[in-house]
Amino acid sequence: MPTFPDDFLWGTATVAYSVEGAVAEDGRGESIWDRFCRQPGRIADGSTGAVAADHYRRWPKDIELMARLGIKAYRFSIAWPRLFPEGGGRLNRKGLDFYERLVDGVLEAGIRPWAVLYHWDLPQELEFRGGWRSRDTARRFVDYACTAADRLGDRIQHWLPVAGVATTAWMGHATGRHAPGLAERRAFCAALHHLNLAQGLAIGALRRENARWLIGAAIDFRSILPADDTQGAADAAFLADALLNGSTLDPLMTGKYPEVLADGIRPFTEDRDLDTVRQPVDFIMLDHAGQGWAAPDRDAALGFTLSPKPPGATERTATAGGGPLRDLLAALRDRFDNPLVYLGATGPDAEAGPDANGNIRDARIGWAEEYFSALADAIAAGCDVRGCFLWPLLDGFQWDEGYERRPGLVHVDRRSLERTPKDSYRWYTALVRENRF
Repeated sequence: MPTFPDDFLWGTATVAYSVEGAVAEDGRGESIWDRFCRQPGRIADGSTGAVAADHYRRWPKDIELMARLGIKAYRFSIAWPRLFPEGGGRLNRKGLDFYERLVDGVLEAGIRPWAVLYHWDLPQELEFRGGWRSRDTARRFVDYACTAADRLGDRIQHWLPVAGVATTAWMGHATGRHAPGLAERRAFCAALHHLNLAQGLAIGALRRENARWLIGAAIDFRSILPADDTQGAADAAFLADALLNGSTLDPLMTGKYPEVLADGIRPFTEDRDLDTVRQPVDFIMLDHAGQGWAAPDRDAALGFTLSPKPPGATERTATAGGGPLRDLLAALRDRFDNPLVYLGATGPDAEAGPDANGNIRDARIGWAEEYFSALADAIAAGCDVRGCFLWPLLDGFQWDEGYERRPGLVHVDRRSLERTPKDSYRWYTALVRENRF
């Protein structure tokens, strides 16, 4: 049976807008997702994150669920508009109080908090001024990041400035599927560079603030394949890989954008920007977003579309399974001198709810056995992977899909908000306890 190193770190994760709810309480400001959700047709089921999993009130119960898992680390995101309702200026003390209570509760449970400073919920006031298309947003982000770290840094050692740079730029500015709902190549390029710049500026500022903090980069990465055997699909896959994978990892590690991006990025860069974007990091948090199949699309802002599962793809190849993960970790090892990696992993959804016996059938277990076997193989092959955050902990608001997807380890009833651990929760508990499966 696959086994993991004795000091391997097991964790789980949530995202603020996906689980917190309480979007208009205790002084929280409006975010771009609050406004986006109110626009007809934007969210598949017409829902919003106004309640989500009500983690804002039910966090003690959720910490109990984490403690029962036996994990030693919890990755969560801080909502920028909860701390700074207008994006800057006045600090909202009640918002900070919530995160202080949450962090203290996590620590009391024997779990280390890992904080993400930005996971897609930009204050709407900053969007009025150009959002991530504006260079000023990167500067304001650094002010917010330093304030949050200064207030919580006596209890949090691990920091991730920005999660999902490429997804934020692509889904929010090139496809229109995520907030703020734009679909323009120029907007994508501007947002991409300013997000990378914000990350680089924040890493530098946090290092100056406290040299003992461990600062990483949360990189979202997709294993991309051509949708068919045509040259057009091969070209689309090459383009998608550069724009969605290389667009964050390459400038961070090498100080250069992929060549196909150079002309689009140039209008938004200033002298020494790429020196700022290129930063040494203590670790990479690799959020493996599974596989995607690329096809050319002249009507798309970036010239391609990515589908999760084209006709003819088998269930095995359509998951974020063993082969793609092994290949990705080996590529990181060989290309970037084997960086220290923590893996962020998700998987298939469970059934809609409990059966007559109160159990929730969960397709994730079959996926997870394949996935973690591949992870063990990669570690045995010398890839420096130190831990894994299996997430999300809770069913919650899943962006443009609303509540139609239920990928959490814990089922959350939409009406009662009652928590019910799924089969995968029990499977993961055993894996964490035994360090093997």
